[in-house]
Parts: sequence; structure tokens; C-alpha cells
Amino acid sequence: MELFIQNMNEEFAREVLVWKYNPPYDFYNSEFTKEELQERLNGTYFAIVNETEELYGFFCIGESAQVPKGIQLNIYIDGFVDMGLGMNPKLVGKGGGFEFCSFIVHYIEQKFKEKPIRLTVAKFNHRAIHLYRKIGFIDKEEFNTDFAEFITMVKASN
Repeated sequence: MELFIQNMNEEFAREVLVWKYNPPYDFYNSEFTKEELQERLNGTYFAIVNETEELYGFFCIGESAQVPKGIQLNIYIDGFVDMGLGMNPKLVGKGGGFEFCSFIVHYIEQKFKEKPIRLTVAKFNHRAIHLYRKIGFIDKEEFNTDFAEFITMVKASN
């Protein structure tokens, strides 16, 4: 399977906002609001499609990939490229996560040479944490919000 990156457009953003994940991953479900749509179209989100133009997932970079409480706690020191990602729930758990995430990491490494990548993941998401460690991320910081515990993980630049 081949994956391609496209700028996030309104059609893809609307699709992402109605994705529904099964528990406990429903934590990642979004609400469709005008504000959430504008967020997805702010220029920091990218769609990932397969060869038939099916939306495979998305990723974002910068502040859009940060948890607001982590910003308040000064968790996000400068010098990193923050990334966030989401895979189409129809494809989750089917063995494509490594290829999907590696594709995103490779793109960011090429675009932001010499800058390490950081991501934030909910601590309960053992499946994602295992995948990120397999790709070369290491645990860095932990922090709590009113809703969940989070871990930041970093990957040194190549």
C-alpha cells in the first residue's frame, strides 16, 4: 500500500471530526463544531490518503499537537517538532499502524532536519506507546489533566 500526504481540506476535516473509536479509544473522538473544523483547517493538519484517495488518517504539527494543560505546565520546551496523529478507526488494530506512523515520522524528519520529534500520548494507550517505542521514541515527561494522564515521548533527529 502506498500512502500520500495532502493538505487538509474541508471534506477530509469533516470526515475526521465524525470518526468514532471504540472504547477506551473513544477518548479520541471529536465533537463536530465550527471551532473544531477551523482548527483542522488552520494549516498545521495534513491528510494521509492511500492510492485510491481513501482517507487513511491525518497528522498535525506544532501547537495543534500539544495538550493545552501541558502548555500551561511548561512541558513543551522549544527545540522540538510536536506531532499528533489519528488513524481512520476502520483501520485501527489491523496491523497498519507501524507503516502509518513511520511514514509520518519520516516526512517530519525530512522536513525538519536536525530537530527532534516529540509527541504526547494518553498513558492508558498502551498499544500506541508500544508502537512509538518500536519506532524509536523514548518516554520523557508525564503530566495529568482533569481527564487523563499523558506522556510526552521524543525521538532524536536522524
